[in-house]
Amino acid sequence: MTSDEATAPGSDEATIPGTARRERYHHGDLRAALIDTAVELLAERGLEAFSMAEASRRLGVAVSAPYRHFADRDALLAAVAVRAAELLADQLDRQVPAGPPAQRLAAAARAYVRFASDHRPLFQALAGSGLDKDRHPEIARAAQTIGAAFTAPAAELTTAAGLADGDEPATAQLALAIVATAHGHAMLMLDGTFGAGPQAVEAAANQAAAATLALIAGRDSLTDPASGRQGVRASGRQGVRASGRQDVRTSGRQDVIA
Repeated sequence: MTSDEATAPGSDEATIPGTARRERYHHGDLRAALIDTAVELLAERGLEAFSMAEASRRLGVAVSAPYRHFADRDALLAAVAVRAAELLADQLDRQVPAGPPAQRLAAAARAYVRFASDHRPLFQALAGSGLDKDRHPEIARAAQTIGAAFTAPAAELTTAAGLADGDEPATAQLALAIVATAHGHAMLMLDGTFGAGPQAVEAAANQAAAATLALIAGRDSLTDPASGRQGVRASGRQGVRASGRQDVRTSGRQDVIA
């Protein structure tokens, strides 16, 4: 056995004897290599078939090695979700140009759908893994910048409408509705509703943008589903929520995909 096939006992870099080690990482960077490998496996096999053991085999390390970095499968998936949130935030930053708030929100919806297509395994880890977000608060922290891409222009719109200080509950409700619109179009696109290929992706992205603009135009009709009362009024008041909770927070945090 060569020095590349195994390291000192107890090292998390030890490989399985007789297994050719894939040179995917430097010593001490197994954590990053596991995240990369998890993304590959999600793309190949989907969430249901993903396992820590398969990630270990793919890298050629002992099955115990990943547990020095991740407590369990969900912890590794959470790390993938954090990477996804960071990449989505970066894509929103690059693809949402300066301009009027309504156009920025439409561009954000379009970028969201394109991200789901360009990075499907990452999007699935972020939006469809079923992870316990209370157990993995790092996902919500990573998604704060995503939330800001929607709440900041939404606040400008509510301010322009004459609502005091942008009316934080109205801003939150509008941003949530737009994220739901973008997310719905992304899921329909992934399900094949818009067809296949690049044209289908652009059709879904453009439809999400158009639906966002329509939603903005009719935002005064947004209602609170719990009470049936009007949620965004010219007076800046908002119907009472049954729980008092708010899913898109004005701090820029967002719970829709995190």
